[in-house]
Amino acid sequence: MSTPAAGPAPGPAPAPAPADGPAARARALTKAYGSGETAVLALDSVDVAIARGRFTAVMGPSGSGKSTLMHCLAGLDTVSAGQVWIGDTEITGLKDRELTRLRRDRIGFMFQSFNLIPTLNALENITLPMDIAGQKPDPEWLDRIIDTLGLRERLKHRPAQLSGGQQQRVACARALASRPELIFADEPTGNLDSRAGLEVLGFLREAVDSLGQTVVMVTHDPNAAAHSDLVLYLADGRIVDEMAEPTAEAVLERMRRFSGSGARSGASEE
Repeated sequence: MSTPAAGPAPGPAPAPAPADGPAARARALTKAYGSGETAVLALDSVDVAIARGRFTAVMGPSGSGKSTLMHCLAGLDTVSAGQVWIGDTEITGLKDRELTRLRRDRIGFMFQSFNLIPTLNALENITLPMDIAGQKPDPEWLDRIIDTLGLRERLKHRPAQLSGGQQQRVACARALASRPELIFADEPTGNLDSRAGLEVLGFLREAVDSLGQTVVMVTHDPNAAAHSDLVLYLADGRIVDEMAEPTAEAVLERMRRFSGSGARSGASEE
């Protein structure tokens, strides 16, 4: 399953970054919490490249480092050692103001808790990050997102008037609105029932296939991971395996193998 950086649907090119090269990458990425004998190593010298125009899922047992990896790649958390790039820009070592601007201009975020402003309607929530930055959304691009996500009839509704699935669609539209290079989604279906979760996963898949976006999703759900192009498996702070063109059954079996092995050194062990 191969998707070019610019999607096949007509309209403006979605990504401002060059089409070649990974959307994000890390080299020898290490993250430790605490110091001395009480230090906890959350990421252990991780090398990873996130393919542009693809949907990558990150999985692993609780405490494996999957959310920490996403937070470090997205510039939400500092690293203890190693380097991280968004496109061709190294973000390790950037000053806070530069990092804030990079996140605002080049990255979209989706979280389990939606993070919508209750006093704003759906459209106002979608455009809020751009309004704060003093930017105007591209009307054609915004219309494509709204129609792709089926939100046209809900734009004047506030979050309390929307279902959980509709709220997460609004959060997805907000992440897409500025046409970011990457979208990071942290357990985006965690607070949704199965039907609403499937809808949101379908929209993320559509964002990759039709809108040319790049999505990185942390999840513990094999059914969610099955919507991706590639699954990366973490255990004890290391990437221990990967699976292209995953199915829910294959993902579940792989997760059982890693959970049962207790191996620290990688996929080849046990």
